Amino acid sequence: MGDKNQTYDMLLKLVKTRMSVRKFRPDPIPEDTINKILEVARWAMSGANSQPWEFVIVTDPKIKKELRDAYSEYNTDFIFWMEQQREYNLRHPSYQVKNDPHESLRFNKAKANWHQAPAVIVVLGDGRRQWGTVMGAHTFGRDQSHLTDGLANASFLIHLAVASLGLTSEWVSIHVEEPHKRVLGVPDLLKLYLIIPIGYPDVPAHEGVRRPLENIVHRDRYDMSKYMSNEDVIKYLYSLREATVPIHSASRAVTADEKK
Repeated sequence: MGDKNQTYDMLLKLVKTRMSVRKFRPDPIPEDTINKILEVARWAMSGANSQPWEFVIVTDPKIKKELRDAYSEYNTDFIFWMEQQREYNLRHPSYQVKNDPHESLRFNKAKANWHQAPAVIVVLGDGRRQWGTVMGAHTFGRDQSHLTDGLANASFLIHLAVASLGLTSEWVSIHVEEPHKRVLGVPDLLKLYLIIPIGYPDVPAHEGVRRPLENIVHRDRYDMSKYMSNEDVIKYLYSLREATVPIHSASRAVTADEKK
């Protein structure tokens, strides 16, 4: 029992202190370390064990910058215009500026510096292999695709493996795939799901913040006293923004490093 509790405590500490650090030390990552990370990822769950994932490891500085430039030009532009559809105070803090909203676009295009990580893992998915699972997994509900489920499982294991080895990582969501595919020569048929920069953090890990367990757990049946009305959710979103605006404020000056 003691060994099991010790293993659990190690896991809990790992997930509580795992954090996305957006500034990496330049120290190179040994090939063996990257292989250890991907060895964990390949054991992720997937429907019918179809294992739809593939990974591209990028360490070439020129290719990493090309990926970042594609992200800044297309992905950030898409996010900017989508954020304009929101009420100002509910926009992501990086897109809250009091004057010209295009200032936030310029700010976010300049601030993306994940290409400076010593290595980047690009997570790909081949949906053809995922057809090994039941047909309902591809047709039921809102985007209930076992392809993205499996890729998310593998990606999260990458983040945990990275943290277990004393490194840090960032989750770079890709909304516009094609420009990144062109940089890497990825076939159109494959999905480019995620970019994960990895490296050694230059800040110490600290415990994150999560909603209390008693607020999200129900026993036997759904407890309607815990149900969040639309008004409750809006208040919750406002509270999130109030906590993160000082961290991500787009109204500050762009540094010389971020302009590079």
